[in-house]
Amino acid sequence: MPEQPPHAADSAHAAAADPAKRPVRPREPLQVTINGKPYFHDGDPTMPLLWFLRDTLRLTGTKFGCGIGNCGACTVLFDGKAMRACVLPMSAAATHRITTIEGLEGEALHPVQQAWIEEDVAQCGYCQAGQIMAAVDLLKRKPRPGDDDIASIGNLCRCGTYPRIRKAILRAAELMQGERK
Repeated sequence: MPEQPPHAADSAHAAAADPAKRPVRPREPLQVTINGKPYFHDGDPTMPLLWFLRDTLRLTGTKFGCGIGNCGACTVLFDGKAMRACVLPMSAAATHRITTIEGLEGEALHPVQQAWIEEDVAQCGYCQAGQIMAAVDLLKRKPRPGDDDIASIGNLCRCGTYPRIRKAILRAAELMQGERK
């Protein structure tokens, strides 16, 4: 007796039981806006945003530090809020606005960048982009931050330039308020 073609219900049951038999649907590319420009990602949606920024777009200001979101070297602005790019999958970044250190300045330096220069914050410089991005977010939320607010940023600096970081954040607050000292 010739073999009968499988019934549609049997095929669906077999596909559910064996992932290898599931039909493969083409993935829609993910759109993400980075520094005001739209980009598309058609690769693995679980890939961290950090690797897309560094490896695909060659925006290397955002650094890899710990890979688990603790150190803050990879801090970017996600719809204006500080986020760790090493733990943010591309699927979560889709349709959102991401700003990296490269996209922070416009015609002139951002006041936080200006304060960083004035206070001579950088030592090795590795953490500085993440520190600056976290400070931008802090100053949006708290235009006149106190020491506890600054300490709550939580970004690590292996060189220990925390006193200069604190001074720069306070200086940036002054610059943003139009004050001079």
